[in-house]
Amino acid sequence: MFGSVCRAAALAVVFAVLVPSPAPAVGEKDEKRDDPVVAIVNGAPIQRSDVEEARGRLPAQMRQLPLQVVFGLLVDSLINTKLVAGQAREQGLHEEEKIKRQMARIEDQILERAFLVRYIEKRVTEDTLQERYKKLVEETKAKEEISARHILVETEGRAREIIADLKKGEDFAELAKKRSTGPSAAAGGDLGFFSADQMVPEFAKAAFALDKGQFTETPVKTQFGWHVIKVEDRRTAKPPAVEEVSETLRADLAREIGAAYIQGLRKKADVQRFNPDGSPLKDGGKAQAPQ
Repeated sequence: MFGSVCRAAALAVVFAVLVPSPAPAVGEKDEKRDDPVVAIVNGAPIQRSDVEEARGRLPAQMRQLPLQVVFGLLVDSLINTKLVAGQAREQGLHEEEKIKRQMARIEDQILERAFLVRYIEKRVTEDTLQERYKKLVEETKAKEEISARHILVETEGRAREIIADLKKGEDFAELAKKRSTGPSAAAGGDLGFFSADQMVPEFAKAAFALDKGQFTETPVKTQFGWHVIKVEDRRTAKPPAVEEVSETLRADLAREIGAAYIQGLRKKADVQRFNPDGSPLKDGGKAQAPQ
């Protein structure tokens, strides 16, 4: 098991450490954190921070492994990168125009990420998170949820037969177990609590029109088939705890702030675009800021 994990890690590492961060001079150390040199390749140091950054580029599953499991593999990969890059420089590859363009593109991408991370971090504060959470709470307060069961069948005729049986007093859950074709049949058609926006419109409209204990007296058609629905309970949705949604709110804010900033830059920039063959676009090639 451990061997297979290491082999998988080795394969992932090969692709993860494509753009190693430049290391400081030998003996140089960031006094604000422990960042020791972990290898020296022909006089060029590799520091622990380089290993940690390489680990951050691993696939998500590999990032979950303890550092000590992948540490040696990451260091080996960084060593290999420095050795091969050194050979490339000796042969003058870094002076080739194609390589220069690729390196410039990578530099732009790194600068883009670094800038946006700093820009966003200053604006995603505890205050902005609390404001977003308060908005979520207000929206949740107005949201009603119902607990319902349903029986799904292929034809309207079968749905009408089930409704007739319910009117005779048969148990809804037992009928669902026997006759529903839906995945909830084994649970007696139980769907638990849900809000209207979690169901297809036809189903939600019919379900939310029922009072507690009522079932639909006419079949409800959706893209999945014909439904008979019974409402078990109703409640006002309870807002999630801030701890449960803080990371989601933080990510949403980050996306919005980053997108708004880029859109602002595009509006002020002089950007021209062309067809794949380099010919002018019909509109003159003036790029519009995305809406």
